[in-house]
Amino acid sequence: MTETTPKRLFIKTYGCQMNVYDSERMRDVLRPLGYAATETPSDADLVVLNTCHIREKATEKVYSELGQLKKMKQASGGKMTIAVAGCVAQAEGAEIMRRQPAVDLVLGPQAYHKLPEMVARASRAAGDRLETEFETLEKFDALPKAREADGPTAFLSVQEGCDKFCTFCVVPYTRGAELSRPVDDIMVEARSLASQGVRDISLLGQNVNAFHGAAPAIEGGEEWTLGRLARHLAKVGGIDRIRYTTSHPRDMDDDLVAAHGDTPEIMPFLHLPVQSGSDTILKAMNRGHTAERYLEIMRGVRAARPDIALASDFIVGFPGERDEDFEATMDLVREVNYSIAYSFKYSPRPGTPAADMFGQVPEEVKDERLQRLQALLREQQTTFNASKIGETLPVLVTGRGRMDGQIHGRSPYMQSVHFDGPAALIGEIVNVRIEGASLNSLSGVLPDASEAAA
Repeated sequence: MTETTPKRLFIKTYGCQMNVYDSERMRDVLRPLGYAATETPSDADLVVLNTCHIREKATEKVYSELGQLKKMKQASGGKMTIAVAGCVAQAEGAEIMRRQPAVDLVLGPQAYHKLPEMVARASRAAGDRLETEFETLEKFDALPKAREADGPTAFLSVQEGCDKFCTFCVVPYTRGAELSRPVDDIMVEARSLASQGVRDISLLGQNVNAFHGAAPAIEGGEEWTLGRLARHLAKVGGIDRIRYTTSHPRDMDDDLVAAHGDTPEIMPFLHLPVQSGSDTILKAMNRGHTAERYLEIMRGVRAARPDIALASDFIVGFPGERDEDFEATMDLVREVNYSIAYSFKYSPRPGTPAADMFGQVPEEVKDERLQRLQALLREQQTTFNASKIGETLPVLVTGRGRMDGQIHGRSPYMQSVHFDGPAALIGEIVNVRIEGASLNSLSGVLPDASEAAA
């Protein structure tokens, strides 16, 4: 390969939206080295697995994928470079190198800004192959201030890490302590995205509403909260929609609740994980809030923004969960009435306190409870989507649909909306009259051209 030949990069992303953002930034830092994206790992000079450590099955999928990559590397005559990044790398870096010698590089989520240097060292067969130290602020400082946007929506990382130490969660151990980016740095990145046509920004953090970033240099003084940051971002020309994820009930302050009502750019959608409706289980999880406090927040948000759609996460079968604890979760779900929610069986993660707790729930009990919970959540989601039939919604067009002449986009409530229209509308916000709904999406039609522009 000559120096002028483009090098090919394949990144496979597992898990959370933060990992999606991290993968985008890896592409940014590797682009000056001549790396261009390819769609298949077999064509790549560099393959990166950006991993998630939340569930055991996800971890095992990484090792299975590495087995396949080993064969591809052998077929390439050893020219392929394999890197494992993300939370599995942070938690099991040495074990990865032991179990799969074909891996060239291991780097944790706070070290991917060092990827170009590590790739260069690997190509010279020198230097460390393992980089998993926590240097979050250094990572943010080292990243390019401008990004290359990929469509009208984008993630924007504002916070990393978590200090909550929920007993089931590995994030504090793999992502480190809570740290927020300075407001000035966030604004530079947001304006760069807006200048490239991004209209919908999702603010990211492991505990995003714990954001406490340094105030703009021109102001100085106290740190800003997420509500204040969101209001400031809403003033950026071109940014029409603002979202944030993932948040924690303990950090849902009154100002952020109020921002949902006084800032139209904040979309009417809130993902606020509760995990359980039982105070006994919430205490065992070390969540730091009660079910009633969570419900108070939900009522407050609905008062500020009556049309808001609510989402959450649930874990069933946590150690010690009794029938009455599970029924408390079902009662909470009925009271809140979610537009969408994500539910999982409890999966022990090595090194977390919950993994060694007494009262581990049998798998068959977890299965039965999960099926009941998911049936209720599906019913609520289907009902919410069906309630939009007959309404006209402003939809941000994000791409072509699967059918000829079809395009799709995102409603204010995070629903996928499919309708016929020209590809020239990609990147625009158009009014769509909703005529059909399913569990996972809406379908509609464009009104007359004179009515289409939102």
